[in-house]
Amino acid sequence: MPRFDPHPDRRPALITGASSGIGAATAQALAAAGHPVILTARRVDRLEELAAKLVADGAEATAIALDLTDDASIDACATEAAERLGPIDVVVANAGQISSSTALASDPDEFARLVQINLLGTQRLLARLGPAMVERGHGDLVLVSSDVVVRPRPHMAAYVAAKAGVEGLAAAMRMELEGTGVRIGMVRPGPSSTEQGTDWSEETVLHIIPVWERWGLLRHDGALLPTNVADAIVAMVSAPKGTHLTLIEVQPEAPVTPDRSHR
Repeated sequence: MPRFDPHPDRRPALITGASSGIGAATAQALAAAGHPVILTARRVDRLEELAAKLVADGAEATAIALDLTDDASIDACATEAAERLGPIDVVVANAGQISSSTALASDPDEFARLVQINLLGTQRLLARLGPAMVERGHGDLVLVSSDVVVRPRPHMAAYVAAKAGVEGLAAAMRMELEGTGVRIGMVRPGPSSTEQGTDWSEETVLHIIPVWERWGLLRHDGALLPTNVADAIVAMVSAPKGTHLTLIEVQPEAPVTPDRSHR
């Protein structure tokens, strides 16, 4: 029986933002499921370290530099990925970056850079890898969004705008590619324990938290682990043919409190 029955026997997967957090966890989870994996990000040293670990564990893995703000880097990555591991059958568009600026206080160039990383670079990469999937009649394109689209957070305007664009892009592609054999899926994580936001100053955090509390955005202090989101991504691309998981929303469970009574 084929390893991925009823999918093709070999399903190389490319993951963006694979140097840490959700991307790294996804690369490990897909490799464990038998996928050859292409790890991409700007921090090549981290990618190579993770790829070496996966190879030592018996997986097929390789690292390729990818800067989503550089069109030439995106094009080169798409070409090199197919040359190294063959036709790409899964793309997980996970790379993202946040800032703590409001819409009106954001430097326009910085706002544009964040939209490029979170949205425009993703579209360019999918446009390079997706047509070959359509030609073969098979593939999964998974876009990692964020619950900020449905629960916007002040002081994250560029990220909110870009992720809303990601969801719009996914919705349009899902209709455009219906009947081609290429599935478009979206995973929408809630608050997660990753490196995003860890570079914010204490002053910034102390300013923003009360604002989020005022808007009811901090009901509890639970947070997803990267592996929680990775498991959802693996479930999405592993769904049998004839099944299309279009959206998986993953939220952290609230910590259990001493008072468990229902009020």
